[in-house]
Amino acid sequence: MRRNKNKLYILILMLLSWVFLFLAGKESIKKYLPASIFMSILVYCENVIAEKKKWWMITTKLVPKANGILPFVIGVFLSGSVWILKLTYSNFYLYVVVNLLVDAFFTYPFYSIFKKMGVWRMVRMKQYQLSMLFFIKSILMYAFQKYISDRFFSISLSNTGSESLDRNQ
Repeated sequence: MRRNKNKLYILILMLLSWVFLFLAGKESIKKYLPASIFMSILVYCENVIAEKKKWWMITTKLVPKANGILPFVIGVFLSGSVWILKLTYSNFYLYVVVNLLVDAFFTYPFYSIFKKMGVWRMVRMKQYQLSMLFFIKSILMYAFQKYISDRFFSISLSNTGSESLDRNQ
């Protein structure tokens, strides 16, 4: 019974994350989703390694044969990444501070709740190590977003600007 209740909580968390993702707006999703997907894939791969090395263990799974991290990766992590980028991308220092706060929340209170529920637990990794891992991933996501923005969004902005100039002439 407890496991089914945990599955329901995870499912609700995932679905609410999708609702909040769409509230970010079409332009923000278009701009920040690629970096968020990149990081989601990285987090998924990291989890495969982490479970093999017993850094942590996710015991509650929505689908028995699926990786337990999947609902978190396609839910909270994906949506949260879009929102963090949307709200902070223009200011690197704000981005770092917000990520440190969100990571600390996830690593300490959120982890404690999920551990008590029996959803997941740390095995060979300490919480402070998990925090450092989150921080490294947040810097990677920022760098990836910067790369994408410099390559694709600056081109589309310059094209849009030149088109509007052509129309005015």
